[in-house]
Amino acid sequence: MTAGTTGEMHPAPDAPDTDVLKRQLQRANRVARWKALGLVAPLLVFLLVTFVVPIFSMLTRSVHSPVFGDIFVETAQVIGEWDGTGLPDETVYAALVADMRQARADRTIGQAATRLNYDVPGTRSLLTRSARRAERLKAPYSVSLPALDDRWADRTIWAAIKRATSPVTATFYLAALDRQFDADGSIVLAPEDQRLYVQLFWRTLWVSALVTVLCLLLGFPIAYLMAHLPPARANLLMILVLLPFWTSLLVRTTAWIAILQTEGVLNDVFVWLGIVSDDGRVQLIYNQIGTIIAMTHILLPFTVLPLYAVMQGIPPSLTRAAISLGATPARAFTRVYLPLTTPGIGAGAVFVFILAVGYYITPALVGGRTGQLISNFIAFHMQESLNWGLAAALGAVLLAAVLLLYWLYDRLVGVDNMRLG
Repeated sequence: MTAGTTGEMHPAPDAPDTDVLKRQLQRANRVARWKALGLVAPLLVFLLVTFVVPIFSMLTRSVHSPVFGDIFVETAQVIGEWDGTGLPDETVYAALVADMRQARADRTIGQAATRLNYDVPGTRSLLTRSARRAERLKAPYSVSLPALDDRWADRTIWAAIKRATSPVTATFYLAALDRQFDADGSIVLAPEDQRLYVQLFWRTLWVSALVTVLCLLLGFPIAYLMAHLPPARANLLMILVLLPFWTSLLVRTTAWIAILQTEGVLNDVFVWLGIVSDDGRVQLIYNQIGTIIAMTHILLPFTVLPLYAVMQGIPPSLTRAAISLGATPARAFTRVYLPLTTPGIGAGAVFVFILAVGYYITPALVGGRTGQLISNFIAFHMQESLNWGLAAALGAVLLAAVLLLYWLYDRLVGVDNMRLG
């Protein structure tokens, strides 16, 4: 600042313009933000393509199935006027026959029949067989079509056709929960021989919870030993813990087949020790026991590593101080040391449980009939039955169950308390 002749203060001629400085600072901030966005953009695109889009597609397929309505166009237009009581009138029958003739000519009758079969099992053969003979049918079709097959006089079939013509459906979610629509549109239990998935969901949650508990019981002593051994021995034990990560999952699972099978290593040891007779070997494979044993071994490191990372940060002096103040070693462990390991226990439990819920290869190889989990049936419908709608609904229900359990864990324990070290 300089003083004029009148005593007024004037800015120095070389003083920087504050507006210019603000604009330069804003420009620099924008450049920094764009640079940061450019650095994370590949990761965002990768997550969008490989995670967000598949999940959105899965959720869409579970409720959106327009195949039947796109093929049976005339039927979709007129069956909406049917009130669902009794049987449809001649107009609906005529539209169905016309659509069957056209679909057979376009070679799309199999797609429509497969979609209808999802609602009522057995209707695929009904629709395809009727389509082959549709050219020989004569009006009135409300008489000739039931004469061809008496199931066309069943109101349940027509109710299923009316639901299938709608592009939005709840059929797949009902099937995933062992439910279905009846002829009146009410939700009822599926026939007993078709109730499968609720039991599979419970089995999946039970096996995952049991594997999580077993991993904690086995992993806690290992992590405790690693945290209190000299560095050289702790490193050697760490190598043994990490060794499964260096071996293919398929190889590890196949090794368990050799160990657990009836003529395998473990049964040979039992016979040698006299625990069982040679004729009374224990069935440890191709059942739920084999699934639990193999999954526990494979997922054990995911419990050991978080526990070890947390235990390394616990000062040994805390336990010694508790003992010096009169606590027994057991009391010092349960009241001082164990609560400090809670973040590692929570992290290990969450990792193992979420991984176990979605396990596929191990149950497929060693599970047999009673050791299969819900992921195996999701894969079956995706790869073999090609019922992608049901597979998507099963996946969505499993995702909702995992998110609910995660929310409960956050409410009861707190995700903020989960640490890796």
